[in-house]
Amino acid sequence: SQELCSALEKDNVKLQAAREAVEQRTQELKKEREQLRKSLEQQMYLTREEERCSQMLSALPEKKMEFKGLVTNKEDVNKLMLTPRVHYPLLGGSALITFDKAEVAQRIIELKEHTVELSYGEELEELDRCRARVQAAPVDILLPSALQIRLSRSSRSILLSDLPSLGIPEEALLDKLELFFSKTKNGGGEVESREFLDGSGQVVLTFAQDGVAEPLIERGRIQVLFGKGKYELKISPCMSGNITNLQFQPSRCPRTVLLSGIPDVLGEEAMKDSLEIHFQKASRGGGEVEVLAYVPVGQQRVAVFEEDTG
Repeated sequence: SQELCSALEKDNVKLQAAREAVEQRTQELKKEREQLRKSLEQQMYLTREEERCSQMLSALPEKKMEFKGLVTNKEDVNKLMLTPRVHYPLLGGSALITFDKAEVAQRIIELKEHTVELSYGEELEELDRCRARVQAAPVDILLPSALQIRLSRSSRSILLSDLPSLGIPEEALLDKLELFFSKTKNGGGEVESREFLDGSGQVVLTFAQDGVAEPLIERGRIQVLFGKGKYELKISPCMSGNITNLQFQPSRCPRTVLLSGIPDVLGEEAMKDSLEIHFQKASRGGGEVEVLAYVPVGQQRVAVFEEDTG
């Protein structure tokens, strides 16, 4: 009887261990099934995205391109890069001076007022010690910090690419395209406007009626007869974008200084030489000058600031 009880206890321990093993395996299978379900859902999503991207790519005009850019992180591929080109009004009696080094510009700004020797020009040779006081200030400009664009697709326009090089003026080519696409037998209709896109070699045709552009876009390509030659053109939807939000933030030019209060006592070139000679001297807190733009009294000009790639 005691041996029977001992045997039953051992069997019970084995059964308990077996049950725990089965429960553990069941949980593992549930986890594997959940992972498989997620994997299948992700694969289906990627397949749908791939099909959607393929449709979008098929609608884009073909253009030969050579990649000359810089490699970037994959997190940055969807970012729109803005290259600022700021127009800065420059009044008479002022100058913009850009130094090679930012610390030189900072020193000149901190000194605020500078006494410039003007006896370097031929016009004032008889005056040995002619000086002028000019004021130095930082240059603050507004740069775009955020941009939102809403894209829309035109219902009456098509984009034509792969245009032939016929050696004829643009207007003549536009006339031929308008003539071809105005005929209903070619799938077209009355053309309301036509224009070349600057620098792209592509043409936008806009029809007067709805329902003409879409069937042409669905065709994708079309054979066009110009004279005795046949040329295959690509037809794509015409997309346009409107800026819906543009935000700016102030930015200080690190290497550029605004000089003001410059008197009208020298010619333009002589004054530029005097200013450059003065601000190049380290003894006066200056340094190597990269560029100097001077506007005499009574004149106005516009300086253009572009991205500093140095």
